[in-house]
Amino acid sequence: MGINIAIRETECPSALCREMKLETVRVLVGNPEEFGEAAEVYRTVSRQCAENEVCDWAGFLKRNKLSKDTDVVHIDLLTDSGDLAALEPLAESRFSGWVDFKGLDEDSRKKALDDSLPENRTTEWELVSFDEMRETCARCPVSWDKGRGCIGSFGPDDSLLPGIASKHGCAVTASVPDGAASHRIYTPEEAAELLKEVEILRKALPEEGKMMVRRYSGPVDRMESVAKICVEEGCGFYFF
Repeated sequence: MGINIAIRETECPSALCREMKLETVRVLVGNPEEFGEAAEVYRTVSRQCAENEVCDWAGFLKRNKLSKDTDVVHIDLLTDSGDLAALEPLAESRFSGWVDFKGLDEDSRKKALDDSLPENRTTEWELVSFDEMRETCARCPVSWDKGRGCIGSFGPDDSLLPGIASKHGCAVTASVPDGAASHRIYTPEEAAELLKEVEILRKALPEEGKMMVRRYSGPVDRMESVAKICVEEGCGFYFF
């Protein structure tokens, strides 16, 4: 296992993904029936019922590109118009639990958020393709890891860098293992302190030996990149 370093990109005015990550489009709630037409409904037919209706089950699966392990037929996934016409009248409607956030007024949005967990919300950014994500990161001014994004490697769990930092009075770097374990969010002011520590560590590593220079120059460079962005953008950073 290793430790990574990342910035709080949604706090960065210049982050190209910021608006998309802050724009919620769907939420998974416990009581979808309370949200009217904004609640997502899916229509299904049991396998037994579908088999009785279409007769040629193998052909049905092939025509609609469905798995042979299909136990429930989702009407919206059918591509054959004949099968759709045959099974649609037999379909049962159920709530998926998801609600179209954009289809809600302000009061209903608050209610939906109160009825959901943070990890059960979909943002516009999550609907973007991987290719679009890569292209966006490549041109983003806060993509500090050589255009690959705003997350990078600090090093392994047993890195000696925090210990070296402690010897030289670099409190922010020394705190990394505990910070990762406690999910601590570091402030822009601490980023300014980290910039000072980077200079101290660059001088200290040769004193620790050539092996330490080879092993930890990369993490120090990455910490410098993160710290500069955080100071410029006024955002926090964290280790995980």
